[in-house]
Amino acid sequence: MSHPVVHTEIRSEDPDATRRFFADLFGWKVASEGAFPGYTFIDTGAEGGPYVAIGPRQGAEDEVLFFVGVEDVAATLTKAEELGGKIIQPTQQVPGTTFGVFADIHGHKVGVAANG
Repeated sequence: MSHPVVHTEIRSEDPDATRRFFADLFGWKVASEGAFPGYTFIDTGAEGGPYVAIGPRQGAEDEVLFFVGVEDVAATLTKAEELGGKIIQPTQQVPGTTFGVFADIHGHKVGVAANG
C-alpha cells in the first residue's frame, strides 16, 4: 500500500514574507485562506499534488522538509541564495536524481530535485 504525501505545511515566524519568498522562487500563489489568521493554502501549479499550506509557527521547533521538482537544481539553489536564502546541501547526484537543500529567509529547509 502506498503512502503518498497529501499535505505539507511551512510554519513560519513571518508567514507573509515566507509566502513572498516562495512566490518569487517558484511562482506559487495563495489559493485560499485557512482556518486561522495567517494560515493559507498554496497553489503550487501541480494538479493532483499534495495540499500545501504556509502559516504561523505553532511551536518553537516547527520545521518541514519537502522536495520540490525543478528543472535545474543548481540554478534554483543559486536563485534561493540571491533571494536571501542559504544553501544547506549543495547539488548532489544519485542515480536518476539530482537534488539539493536550501534554507529560506527564516531558516526553513526545503529540498529541490530533478530527474537525471
